[in-house]
Amino acid sequence: MNSIDKIVKDLEKELKDLSKYIYDNPELGYEEYKSSKAHIDILKKHGFDVEENYLDIDTAFKATYDSGKEGSTISYLAEYDALPGIGHGCGHNILGTTSTGAGITLSKIIDDIGGKVVVFGTPAEETSGAKVIMVEKGSFDDIDVAMIAHPGDKYEKSGKSLAMEAIQFKYTGRTAHAAASPHEGINALDAAINTFNNINAFREHILPSARIHGIIKEGGQAANIVPDLAIAQFYVRATTKTYLTELVEKVKNCAKGASLAAGTEIEISNYEASYDNMVTNNVLSDLYTKNLKDTGVEEIHEPRESFGSIDAGNVSQVCPAIHPTFDITGREVPGHTREFRDATLTDYAHENMKKTIKALATTGKEIIENKDILEKIKEEFNNTNK
Repeated sequence: MNSIDKIVKDLEKELKDLSKYIYDNPELGYEEYKSSKAHIDILKKHGFDVEENYLDIDTAFKATYDSGKEGSTISYLAEYDALPGIGHGCGHNILGTTSTGAGITLSKIIDDIGGKVVVFGTPAEETSGAKVIMVEKGSFDDIDVAMIAHPGDKYEKSGKSLAMEAIQFKYTGRTAHAAASPHEGINALDAAINTFNNINAFREHILPSARIHGIIKEGGQAANIVPDLAIAQFYVRATTKTYLTELVEKVKNCAKGASLAAGTEIEISNYEASYDNMVTNNVLSDLYTKNLKDTGVEEIHEPRESFGSIDAGNVSQVCPAIHPTFDITGREVPGHTREFRDATLTDYAHENMKKTIKALATTGKEIIENKDILEKIKEEFNNTNK
């Protein structure tokens, strides 16, 4: 039994308990006080120096284990936010545990081989992800590689995600009696509805891979009052940051035109953080895939075509990164469901969590030990057209 196998075996009960505790205490984004503390406690127990309230984010942390010797800095990204109503339907209880487990495992061997391990506690992936703030404030500037593995219903290689911007349009008009004196009113709801109509006409001229979808969050209080306030919120998604910027400008023009036609004032803002597209580092991905196969995983699928968005995409823009998927169900089970949530507690999920931890830790070990691998990873990163 090699050292990583033994380390993971020794950690097994602690990690299962961590995942179960977070499952039992689901917390929404930026409210993950119990979950983040549970991660912090186990990391401190295993010798990590932990910066709590990292970047003034209550439930974020940066946990570092430094060998004191020259070597690469390997990071793992832990998520632990839940979904409203169904708890950990995205499996972040086992996701965060896998990242923390990989960090602890690698920390047990770097006193001999050198380098540094950093585990980032990254709140609120489901909404306004903290990784965006971390990237903006330079958290990954001295990180050599970043890794995260997401639970799913099969093993899949790291792939792509869509860049996303969350745009809000607030229209202000003037109230009036909708029957007695409608001519004295300015209908803010008209502006919101016309924005949807303009965007729907515009869809004919966007790339098939792009996505625009939204809701009317506010649109009036009573049918006999001309509404003076309407709020529409949209997600705009594209495969690249460049095309997203172009698309967002045209969507804003759709809203401005609708506002002008209705006679309202318009205020444009972002109601959540914007996510960049995920750029997988293929050299890093191939190394991880090799190590995953060495744990006994036989079938690893190519990445699926994704139309979702993740804040790990922002990390991948500034640091070589991967975001593969590991199997916790053994059959097709959609995410964001109670069935997927409960699968995180099964023996099957725990066995595959251990394999994933081994692969993540072994990948970090090989990068530290082999400078040529890191040079190839960074060469690809520097040559990639994001």
